[in-house]
Amino acid sequence: MNQTQVTEFVLLGFSYGRPFLFALFLAIYLATLLGNAAILFLVSLDPHLHSPMYFFLSHLSCLDLCYSSVTVPKILANAVRPEATISRGGCLAQAFFLMWCAGAECALLALMAYDRCAAVCQPLRYAQLLGHGTCVTAAASCWLWGLLDSAVHTLLAARLSFCGARLQHIFCDVPPLLGAACSNTRPNELALHVSSIFVGLSPFLLVLISYLYILATVLRMPLATSRRKAFSTCSAHLLVVTLYFVAANLNYNRPSSGYSPAADALVSVLYCIVTPMLNPLIYSLRSQEVWGALRRALRLGGTPGSPSNA
Repeated sequence: MNQTQVTEFVLLGFSYGRPFLFALFLAIYLATLLGNAAILFLVSLDPHLHSPMYFFLSHLSCLDLCYSSVTVPKILANAVRPEATISRGGCLAQAFFLMWCAGAECALLALMAYDRCAAVCQPLRYAQLLGHGTCVTAAASCWLWGLLDSAVHTLLAARLSFCGARLQHIFCDVPPLLGAACSNTRPNELALHVSSIFVGLSPFLLVLISYLYILATVLRMPLATSRRKAFSTCSAHLLVVTLYFVAANLNYNRPSSGYSPAADALVSVLYCIVTPMLNPLIYSLRSQEVWGALRRALRLGGTPGSPSNA
C-alpha cells in the first residue's frame, strides 16, 4: 500500500450525532470536574481526611481530572467543527498522556485495594504499614510506572508510517493508530500484550486478592450490620474497578487485525471518560467522613475538627 507523510488525522468517530455527542460529553466532563475537584478540595481542607485512604483517593481524582482533560475538550471542539481533525504531534501527545494516566491508574487502584485490605485485615499494624513516607513513595511510583509504560508505546507509535489520515475513533489512542498504519506493527502489538499483563492484569489480580482477604475478614465479623455495610462498600468499589480493568484490557490487548472501530470506541469511552466520572461517586458517596467534611466546608466560617487517627 502507498505510504504518505501524514501531518494531520481526521477522526471519523464524528460522522453522525454531533449535537448529541457534544451534549453528552459536556455533561460527563462537567460532572467529572465537579466530583473530582470536590474530592481534592475536601481532602486538602479537612484534617479528618488526612489518612492514607483519602491521600490515595486524591491522587485518583487528580488522575481522573487529567484523564478527562486529555480527551474531552478536544472531543467537544471537534464536535462543533465541520471536520474533526488533530495534528500528528497532537495525536501522539494525546495518546502519550492517555496511556500515562491509564498505567498510573491501574497501579493506583491496586494500591488503594491494598490500603483497604490493610485497614480491615490488619488494623493494629495499619499505621505502621502505611505511614506518610510509604504513601508518598507508593503514589509517586504509580505515576512513574504509568509514565515509563506510556513512553514505550508512544515511541513505538511515533515510528509508524500511515496509508492515510483517517482514524476510526473520536480521539487518538494506540489501537486506532495501529489500525491506520501501513508499516510493521508487530513490535507495537507485542508491547501492548506485554503491557496488558504487567500494567493491566497484574494490578487487577492484586485487587481481587486484596478483596478476597477483605471478604474473609468480613465474614468473621460478629455483627450482621457491620458485614452488610462492608459488603455494600466493597462490592461498589469492586464493580467500578472491574469495569475499568476489563474495558482497558479489551481496548489494548488485541491486535490491529481484530480492531472493531465502533466497539473499541465505546470501550475507550467507558474506561477513560465514564469511569473518571463514576470514581468520586463510588468511592465517596457512602463515606460518612466525606459527607461530614462537605458539611463542614459548606458552613465555613467554622474550623475543621482535629485530625482523625484513621
